[in-house]
Amino acid sequence: MTRRYWIGQAIVEEDDAGFDAALAEAHRTRQRPVCLCCEKGAVMYIARVGDQFFTKRMPLSGRNHDPRCQSYEPPYELSGLGPLIGGAIQLDPASGMAALKLDFSLSKRGAQKSTCAVVQSEGPVKNEIRKMSLLALLHYLWHQGGLTEWTAHWVGKRHWFQVRSHLIDAAATMTVKGTALAERLFVPENFRLEDKAAIEQRRAQALADIRAPVSGPRNLMLLIGEIKTFESARCGQRIVVKHMPGFPLMLEDIAWRRLHSRYASELELWAANEKAHLIAIATFGLTQSGLVSINEIALMLSTEQWLPIENAYEERLVERLARQSSKSVKGLRFNLSSTQPLAAATLPHRRPLPAALYIVPSDADETFEQSLAEMIAARPDVEPWIWRVAEGDMPALPDA
Repeated sequence: MTRRYWIGQAIVEEDDAGFDAALAEAHRTRQRPVCLCCEKGAVMYIARVGDQFFTKRMPLSGRNHDPRCQSYEPPYELSGLGPLIGGAIQLDPASGMAALKLDFSLSKRGAQKSTCAVVQSEGPVKNEIRKMSLLALLHYLWHQGGLTEWTAHWVGKRHWFQVRSHLIDAAATMTVKGTALAERLFVPENFRLEDKAAIEQRRAQALADIRAPVSGPRNLMLLIGEIKTFESARCGQRIVVKHMPGFPLMLEDIAWRRLHSRYASELELWAANEKAHLIAIATFGLTQSGLVSINEIALMLSTEQWLPIENAYEERLVERLARQSSKSVKGLRFNLSSTQPLAAATLPHRRPLPAALYIVPSDADETFEQSLAEMIAARPDVEPWIWRVAEGDMPALPDA
């Protein structure tokens, strides 16, 4: 269906000759377009990637769109996002901003050391207000940036400059303790040797606020980047991030062993697939000597198209979905443990019903199966597709 928007005082369609110009002007004047896919309309915002402008849905507004609209999202309860809404993620309808509650700190007291805590997504469920883990924050930025979506109609592949732009735009719609998340997020720009001096100067300016003071608490920043290599150092490991040459992140041996244990599956798949991307999210500060000191770190593996995956079974599913003409959305775990089911992917525009795709691991127990059955029963408006790994190869995907 051709999308129609209310922009300023006019209704425009995305096929109109002047649509791009209308978006550019609305972006300049900070107007929010209204998607007219449904009777009430759904407010959106405008993102810029290079010289192009795109409409993007507001945080947690996917269900406000018509199911036929490209901005529609399947129920959040099918992934780990559902439990965070209203607690760790609080949306202000007036501003469209999402206030986040994090279970990690962006400041640190005490001596600065080149050590890190490896983020664990497993653990007991606590009866308290849910907060967002470091990995869950990466998942949320990926989700809000539209980086979980794919269709075979999108020719070519995504590049890092596009991923970076989407992450920064998503962060611009989020706050942490009243501060814009974008002010505390560093995503390296594409490195070009001819622009080396200018890039390093911009990086130094962005990180000026986190240089270690003589005394008192130190500010930390968030880094999201693609890992290029892990290298042995005189003491521990050196993480080299793509597009950040000469700016390594240091890990002591004990932290490296914890990281390697916690993310063994992701590291194994990354080593076996040269096209895969290994994404790191970390809180970090700078020592007095200028070295990068990581405080906490988490890893996420993605396919060549930057679609997140947890294991080889998800990799196979995502690769098959990527060849389909219908749009698919990769499900993310956020804070959920690996013993809890979630929809590995959804087909939101499938008719007559959207489809949720579940993968049941070979070691799934009765509790897992019961939770899956309850999840499916709670959403009769979504057709389930189940791949039980222990029973054999992947079944045929639902018809479009």
